[in-house]
Amino acid sequence: MNIEVSDEIQKMQAQVRAFIRDEIMPMESDPRQTGHGPTEELRDVLVEKARQRGLLTPHASLEMGGAGLSHVAKAVIFEEAGYSHLGPTAMNIHAPDEGNIHLMDVVASDEQKERWLRPLVEGKIRSCFAMTEPSPGAGSDPSMLQTTAVRDGDDYVINGEKWFITGAEGASFAIIMARTEDGHATMFLTDTDRPGFIVERLMDVMDSCFTGGHGVVRFEDLRVPAKDILGEPGKGFRYAQVRLAPARLTHCMRWLGAAQRAHDEACQYARTRESFGKRLGEHQGVGFMLADNEMDILTTRLAIMHCAQVLDRGERANQESSMAKVISSEAIWRVIDRSVQILGGQGVSGENVVERIFKDARGFRIYDGPNEVHRMSLARKILARETEELKR
Repeated sequence: MNIEVSDEIQKMQAQVRAFIRDEIMPMESDPRQTGHGPTEELRDVLVEKARQRGLLTPHASLEMGGAGLSHVAKAVIFEEAGYSHLGPTAMNIHAPDEGNIHLMDVVASDEQKERWLRPLVEGKIRSCFAMTEPSPGAGSDPSMLQTTAVRDGDDYVINGEKWFITGAEGASFAIIMARTEDGHATMFLTDTDRPGFIVERLMDVMDSCFTGGHGVVRFEDLRVPAKDILGEPGKGFRYAQVRLAPARLTHCMRWLGAAQRAHDEACQYARTRESFGKRLGEHQGVGFMLADNEMDILTTRLAIMHCAQVLDRGERANQESSMAKVISSEAIWRVIDRSVQILGGQGVSGENVVERIFKDARGFRIYDGPNEVHRMSLARKILARETEELKR
């Protein structure tokens, strides 16, 4: 693995670091934050700050007004943005918009790009991705998809229920995964103000970093024109992989930034807090935790960079992204948990940002597929590979 970051990206890295430190971190106590994420008003303020700095939506293609960052470049920039829980929102690189932008860049028609993608890249609107369903519908197993789309003239009529739909409340449009009459999955684009698109409620969850929260959404005879199919009919699951592998990795990048912040907070506390006649960090039990944090951060960063390089070569990187997701989510969680322990009472209170990072990051071992499912998938591939080797 040969990781080379251009001078241009290093310059952007320094710009993002300064932006997060000088303009975003001072807003972390802004009262316009709720249990369901930053309000739309706060998001607009944050997005405008990034726009003024020329740092808005850098991962989007050049044609759409972004910087056209490679996956390796995103790893550098997204980690810096993730240092503050408001950073990804400000730079318009948070889920689900980040993944939707990538998917539409690859799959959407020119008309769809102008109608939905361009204003999304410009930070003028938000989106959501509606795939996960309550039981007995699709969760970790997408083949259990229950939402239906029935052809009716020039339209499709969609019925079904989704939940854990991030950013649903306030989203201007949605990408819906539904099963057509031939049994295949298809993605549909729809404005959320169409009759039959209903956000029933917001779910109370541990994290509070996503504008629009996590919603329960119901479709009641939602009529979507056939021209608003995203890509080709019947290729929904294939497009999901186009979206999920890179989006899975950007979760790793952003939360690595959060873990670095937690570690930095713990280090500063360990340098200054005294206990039993010496600095806290000089006690071996605490010092070892700091050392373990450094190793977990390095391991995570290398796993991310390896997968990013595979993606930049044009490969699907499904296996690499699964490994990176599991390695990252578990290592990042260990870093944050140790940081809480080092901070003691401050780590479990609102006195320190690490308490919030702890709550936001716990879901990462579940989001984008539970780690157990990734391990199961990896095991199947390992066994299949050994079978192929025996045939030779």
